[in-house]
Amino acid sequence: MRGIDALACEVEVHIAQHGLPQISVVGLPDAAIRESVERVRQAIEATGLEVPRHHVIVNLAPAGTRKEGAVYDLPIAIGVLAASGATMATRAGAPEISKWMFAGELALDGRLRPIRGAVSAALLARDSERGLVLPAVNAIEAALVPGASVIGVTTLGEVVAFLRGEAPLAPSTGTPPCDGLACESGDGIEWPVASTGLAALDFREVKGQSVARRAMLIAAAGEHNVLLLGPPGCGKTMLARALTGILPPMSAEQSLEVLRVASCAGGIPIGVARNGTLHVPRPVRAPHHGASAAAIIGGGSGGRPGEVTLAHGGVLFLDELPEYRRDVLEGLREPLESGSVSIARASGTVTYPAKALLVAAMNPTPQGSRRGGGGGRSAHDPLGRISGPILDRIDLHVELRRLSARDLARSKPGPSSESLRQLVLAARLRAAARQGSVPNGALPGALLDRHCALDAAASELLLRGLDDLGLSARGYDKVRRIARTIGDLDASPTITAEIIAEALQYRSLERR
Repeated sequence: MRGIDALACEVEVHIAQHGLPQISVVGLPDAAIRESVERVRQAIEATGLEVPRHHVIVNLAPAGTRKEGAVYDLPIAIGVLAASGATMATRAGAPEISKWMFAGELALDGRLRPIRGAVSAALLARDSERGLVLPAVNAIEAALVPGASVIGVTTLGEVVAFLRGEAPLAPSTGTPPCDGLACESGDGIEWPVASTGLAALDFREVKGQSVARRAMLIAAAGEHNVLLLGPPGCGKTMLARALTGILPPMSAEQSLEVLRVASCAGGIPIGVARNGTLHVPRPVRAPHHGASAAAIIGGGSGGRPGEVTLAHGGVLFLDELPEYRRDVLEGLREPLESGSVSIARASGTVTYPAKALLVAAMNPTPQGSRRGGGGGRSAHDPLGRISGPILDRIDLHVELRRLSARDLARSKPGPSSESLRQLVLAARLRAAARQGSVPNGALPGALLDRHCALDAAASELLLRGLDDLGLSARGYDKVRRIARTIGDLDASPTITAEIIAEALQYRSLERR
């Protein structure tokens, strides 16, 4: 694997007629692969087959690329058995071993254990015009790749019988197993699995805070990052929880990419219908503020994906933003700007997707109370711990006020998440008809100039706003992108002065 992309590895096996009876693996294997020799040997014997009593050399090509993980157990075992003649076809119509790819970790009794990156492996096999044989647990997710031919197996013996033509295996169709989770018959049955992140909440439960609710609607409609600034108990976390319920479903391409990320990370937060239809909810990640840069941005010895990548296509909620480490906050610059994160190591650089909708929350002062007068930022100001470039990359700055008991008692239920979701869908359809799949929050300069036409009054107001707020060039574009989303929500083809005025109020931190 390189990032979330699977790389092809050719397993070459040579059985020497002389030398000590042992299996040697070459081609830059890591410790897990070197230890696979004993797993492979024992699994072959447990299957009832014989390990060659000669010196066996296994080469993993290309030899200059570092190989990692137990995913090579099954291909090494198949290579050894093929070299010894144990997988020779015994019946007509047996599959050609060269037209299949293999992946899986072997247990000592010959069972196959699940692996990471099954979806990426299926994409590689499909693009190579080959079939893929892998553990049955992973076949469910891998078979959802369009055009991939995937066969799930549970033991090494099943693979050998398949290659001999003795036990043909049907390709997997992405149907979940009946293991007590969901075993009803018929189409449309989902496979429930555990998920991480914030529990969903209906917007009806959020009382007051009409400006903040409007901001979250804009964020969902245009994929704009948002910072919620307010005292404890004003509803910041509730708004973040409610946001997930108004986001539209992902396209098939987005779902597949999210599935690839989850597969490489070793967890599949999806529901799979009985008819093979992919139902991928948007991931929601809420890491603790004590997490390291490697945990949130990505990295570590193996260059693992971080929380910002695991939230790709969904929501990344950072509560108590100033409490995160400085290197963590500064590491957010790249993913917030480009939607990807690059991790450099001595062995090379890997790039992970990181297009997550950031929702950050914080208190205005260390005590949580509203900021007093005096202007400027002190050393104890929480906003002082967040650099200007990070604030500049967050589209919507929303200040919430504390609600009194009287306000709570008088407040009426607002619109439901379902009604707001329909507004978001309508706004996104207008944007898609105009500019394709690019959301308003990521419009590049050329498209921004083309699709954000301002009338005379709006242009004049925006110029005045630039002077008053001291907006940077990035902030100027952020205002126009926000205005374009507001226009889509209001079904306005042009951007009026009223829309610009609303967009400017979401850049309130520029004044500080």
